[in-house]
Amino acid sequence: MRIGLLGTGPWADMAHAPALRLHEGLDFVGVWGRRPDAAEELAKRHGTRAYDDPDALLSDVEAVAFALPPAVQAGMAVRAARAGCHLLLDKPLAATVAQGRAVVDAAGGAGVASVVFFTARFQPETEAWITEQGAGGDWFTARAQWLGAVFSGDSPFAASPWRREKGALWDVGPHALSVLLPVLGDARRVSAAAPGPGDTVHLVLDHTGGASSTLTLSLTAPPAAAGATVELRGPRGVTLLPETTEGPVPALLRALDALLASAGGRGPHPCDASFGLRVTEILAEAESLLARAEVTGVRRLPPLPRTVRRST
Repeated sequence: MRIGLLGTGPWADMAHAPALRLHEGLDFVGVWGRRPDAAEELAKRHGTRAYDDPDALLSDVEAVAFALPPAVQAGMAVRAARAGCHLLLDKPLAATVAQGRAVVDAAGGAGVASVVFFTARFQPETEAWITEQGAGGDWFTARAQWLGAVFSGDSPFAASPWRREKGALWDVGPHALSVLLPVLGDARRVSAAAPGPGDTVHLVLDHTGGASSTLTLSLTAPPAAAGATVELRGPRGVTLLPETTEGPVPALLRALDALLASAGGRGPHPCDASFGLRVTEILAEAESLLARAEVTGVRRLPPLPRTVRRST
């Protein structure tokens, strides 16, 4: 299958372009970016062609991978679907529910396959754990902490405008939800949302399976505190999401396998655009709750009374 890449940032360079180049079932036709000079540089590094016009690229391929900010991705995904291209999308699917729904409608209307790249869902250890825990059911509660230190040190994403605008909720929140929802069931509601230090947010979700979950999300954690943890508790005891050191390229190769399978008639993947839309809806609800808390002010407890020492 002939495939193109939309986007030229660090994620495109370190993850998407290598995966597209390495996949044996794909012909990496070319790349388009909003900065032509960056597209030329990326194309040269990965042995492909730079396109000045995205529509020219879309007309030359059968599928397209996205490494764009969510609002830009949503608009280009609609454009690509209408051109008949299958979609390998990044998370979050879109920056608003309306944008996400437009992607789902365009993909459905055009009959093209879609896969959203939630990293943990395409790593063998974590996906096997998710499948096993989801099949077991009957969980009581869950705790997810997804803490990054993106805006400190030498992270290649520190200068990302959309991450600075949307924060951890929209950047790492999708990762946490992609693990929790298939295990605990859909979120019936976001029952609480509160801000923390930096861009940190705390969420409480009620799930259709009867369990509740708490999420702590941050891109501004101290580097020594960064990391991801998901813990489930229920009648069977306690279990933790397994750690993995695998990089993004092997996971992207599996996501491309999934896109090819879906495009070949094996039906929609669990992480298709519709699932990406559901994640977007939950994020948008949480964002609305956080905005209301900011407007009305967070009620703080009075300080503890000072303890008076008695002399003896």
